[in-house]
Parts: sequence; structure tokens; C-alpha cells
Amino acid sequence: MRVSPRVAFGLLGLMALGLTLAGWLLGEVMRLQACPLCIFQRLLYLLIALLALAGVLLPGGSRFWGVLLGLTAAGGLATAAHQSWLQYLPNASMECGFGEPTLIEQIVDWFGVHWPSLFMATGFCSSRDWVFLGLSMANWSGLCFLAFLVAAGLLVVGRSERR
Repeated sequence: MRVSPRVAFGLLGLMALGLTLAGWLLGEVMRLQACPLCIFQRLLYLLIALLALAGVLLPGGSRFWGVLLGLTAAGGLATAAHQSWLQYLPNASMECGFGEPTLIEQIVDWFGVHWPSLFMATGFCSSRDWVFLGLSMANWSGLCFLAFLVAAGLLVVGRSERR
């Protein structure tokens, strides 16, 4: 079954928004403390949603939006993989939040000051407070970013094949 790029972008946007809201709601209900890498991934999901919206509203540039969405998903996958590494080998790594703030921590701090209910980072990146089927939230997030990356690749390749 073939899906139009507009519909595909719309579904990707809804999934990114859904993941953002699910992560926020899960944190609120279970009183989880989000870390800077968690919040950065949340921001990347919102960026994916914005890029998907652009793909819906400006379908002429769907290949461009697909490439940007894929790059954002790749960044999210790298961030989730780094956080997973921090969780599995906490003694072999430097914990985020110590020393000079990184660019990611500065971005997260800026959003946390302006929208604390959604973007305040108070947890540790090596914490595995929530585990489902043996995977932490960072692991699940990495799988979701991988799915976005694959979908973006299909959008870009599918778009170029139709020309």
C-alpha cells in the first residue's frame, strides 16, 4: 500500500507529538526526573513534528523535509545511544551535569527556564528509573528514533524513485 508523502509526514508528526506527550505524561504520573539528554530528545521529537508539519504544508519540498527529518532522527538516535551507554556503564563514563555545561545542556537549560513544566531537567542521565520489557526509556527512545530515520529514508528514496 502506497501512502502519499503528505499522509506519511502527517503520521510521522502525530507519532512524534504522541511520543513527546507520552514521555511527559509518564514522567508526571510516575514522578520521574528527566535528565538533560532526556529533555534534548524531547526537543528533537518536537523538531521532528515541526519538520513533518512542514512536509504536510509544503509538499513540493518533501525530499528536503525528509532529509532534515532524517538528520534530526539520526541526532536523536545518537543521543539515545549515548544515554543508554551512560546507563549501562555508569562508572566508565562521565555523568552529564557536572563541570562546564555542554551545548546540549545549555539548550536544555534555556528551554527549562522558559517552559519548566515541559523542559526542566533535574535527573541524572545514568538513572534507569523506568524499564519496560528490559529496556530503559532511553533504549525505547533510540528504537523510536531509528524508526523515524528509516521512515525518513523511505520518504526520500521513494520520492526520488517517482521522478
